[in-house]
Amino acid sequence: MSVIKDENKLISTIKRVDQKIDKLNDQKIIAFFEALGLTEREDVPKNFLEWETILIVVPDRHISHELKYYKYSIARLSFVTNPNAQEIHIFDFNEWKNITRNKTQFQVREMLKTSFGGVRDHSDRLN
Repeated sequence: MSVIKDENKLISTIKRVDQKIDKLNDQKIIAFFEALGLTEREDVPKNFLEWETILIVVPDRHISHELKYYKYSIARLSFVTNPNAQEIHIFDFNEWKNITRNKTQFQVREMLKTSFGGVRDHSDRLN
């Protein structure tokens, strides 16, 4: 005998509530990206809501610290600081995981110079 009277009804109710929560979280993500000016930029992918987790690449720790609150209040967001980036970028977090898997910290740092928002400074070529 089960403690739950109608398990199927409970499961379907939980699924409906989860779907509503997901829609509300999508609205929070859109509002956040609008506040950052990301929805107006041409280089920002328009299908970001289809991603399981959204990676937000910020150019410095000050911006990262300023946005830290939103990391905890909006689900499905993850942040990385890339000092080689000149502006905020977004990527599919699964792409980030696949690319950085089995890489050392040094290899990841070198990769960030030219990818995930990184723009190598021309002065680096002279050295």
